[in-house]
Amino acid sequence: MTKSSFFLFVLFILHHVLQVQPDECADSLRCGDHGPAIRFPFRLKDRQPDYCGFPGFYLSCSDTNDTVLELPISVKLFVKEIDYKSQEIQVYHPDRCLPKCIPRLNLSPSPFQFTVHQYEQLVDYAFFNCSHTKGEGHNDRDAISCLNDPTYSYQVYVLRDDYEDIFSLPTLPCRKMYSVRSIPYYILDNPDGILYLNWSRPACRKCEREGKSCRYINSSSTEPEIQCIPKHTKGASTKLATTGAILGPTLFLLLAFALYCVYSNDKAEKEYRKRIENFLDDYRSYKPTRYLYADLKRITNQFTEKLGEGAYGTVFKGKLSNEIHVAVKILNSSMGNGEEFINEVGIMGRIHHVNVVRLVGFCADGFRRALVYEFFSNYSLEKFIFSENSKSHFLGWDRLHDISLGVAKGIEYLHQGCDQRILHFDIKPHNVLLDQNFIPKISDFGLAKLCSKDQSTVSMTTGRGTMGYIAPEVFSRNFGTVSYKADVYSFGMLLLEIVGGRRSTVDLTSENTSQVYFPEWIYNLLEQKEELRVFIEDDGNMKIAKKLAIVGLRCIQWHPMDRPSMKLVVQMLEGEGDKLIMPPNPFASPGPMRIHARKSMTHLGQELEVIPELD
Repeated sequence: MTKSSFFLFVLFILHHVLQVQPDECADSLRCGDHGPAIRFPFRLKDRQPDYCGFPGFYLSCSDTNDTVLELPISVKLFVKEIDYKSQEIQVYHPDRCLPKCIPRLNLSPSPFQFTVHQYEQLVDYAFFNCSHTKGEGHNDRDAISCLNDPTYSYQVYVLRDDYEDIFSLPTLPCRKMYSVRSIPYYILDNPDGILYLNWSRPACRKCEREGKSCRYINSSSTEPEIQCIPKHTKGASTKLATTGAILGPTLFLLLAFALYCVYSNDKAEKEYRKRIENFLDDYRSYKPTRYLYADLKRITNQFTEKLGEGAYGTVFKGKLSNEIHVAVKILNSSMGNGEEFINEVGIMGRIHHVNVVRLVGFCADGFRRALVYEFFSNYSLEKFIFSENSKSHFLGWDRLHDISLGVAKGIEYLHQGCDQRILHFDIKPHNVLLDQNFIPKISDFGLAKLCSKDQSTVSMTTGRGTMGYIAPEVFSRNFGTVSYKADVYSFGMLLLEIVGGRRSTVDLTSENTSQVYFPEWIYNLLEQKEELRVFIEDDGNMKIAKKLAIVGLRCIQWHPMDRPSMKLVVQMLEGEGDKLIMPPNPFASPGPMRIHARKSMTHLGQELEVIPELD
């Protein structure tokens, strides 16, 4: 069991203990969140013992969390409100039609009576069934609409037995259904359908006026008795002792667990800091400046202007001077074991290329880690190809071609121009930054890997990258071994997104599973000799768009050996687009087993052997 799961388990036990220990006759029980408070003399059946309520005052909760009053040998009514001071309960029929339950309503076995206010009285009524809904010239004010049955085309009327004449009924055939005696007159003339009942025993008015609780007590007499007690004090000392006995060991376990967590986290943090410091000791010969966390707060003006946020950290705009602006990336302390930080500082510190972001400095102050980059006013390529108003942000095909070529040269430098080969593993528009002259800069080396230049592939235990840009072999070795060709695949996806002005990934929801895969759509357009105006409209050079599309399709071939190297990609982008030949269809064999079985006839490389990954 992990520390977090053990902690959640202890909290669950603690919560359960606290939940089952309260006074069983508490005053705050309800059915649902908005039902009336249920307390003495009422009790909730199946949730409270008999001594919590007075005989006959039983309530229950329906499936819809309505509070139900079930009158003995009578009817079930829903409770709207309970007034404990006036000892009155308001109930209503579930269908909001009180006349439906009048024939079966019998209060004699219950402790309740009808509430009759001054100048009101209980009256007798007779109910009649008339075969048609209306009689000629008759006033329907006495009709009971909720008792009507449109299926059999009759309407129910009611007359007071004592003074209303039967001749006031419609002239159409009518027959008497039944009579009811001694009911409040408002039952039949109540738009809200509320019935008011009251009780005289137990008499808890005095307790309510004094702010005390009313409780049932056992006595030797045959009649049940009640008493007034201060609220929340009954059994307080016993409950406190019981709670203490239960919570004592639990709190001790929590305290011991907390101390263990502090010790464990402190030990891990010390190992983490030692690893970082050892790395930085070896790194002193490089150029980037080491900043204190206080320096970063000053540079960013207390982190006031946020540029963006990702899985590994948050980026803020900063200023070293009036002329020099920087982007400060504060790394999340909860992510990884320092690999992101070491990758960025260790790899970017040794890179010097016009198409790679320069690392200005870093911070390793206690548990705080940060990276300081150049700031680019045009932000990332993503802004210009995925923006909702991308038309107003369109850069023109000549500039998009230059950006594509710059990114390709940057990746080629990573693969061939450094002392060790650098595999980026996260090439995408978001990680291509643009300076004031729209020169592209590759950024974010948190997932990068190093390997010797004379070795081609790298062994990996887990996939890495961003969905939609990850090469197939990173997911499954059935497609081949992982090598620098994974970056070539990601770059191909980037080119296709530049051409299409949209993401190459497809939303795999049930609504969109029938959509055509976006790169395959571009391939079909080119293969059928159709123009790409669906993407570029009336702006720019069609030849550039076609060149970028063909190069992109060459780069996303499923088998790594079928993809060109970045050196060849640069040559194709620098050359004439008319000389480019359409690549084989990369979507002809979508299954990994079929692709693996196909023998490659390409001249772009030989079978690549897996090599060990370097630290």
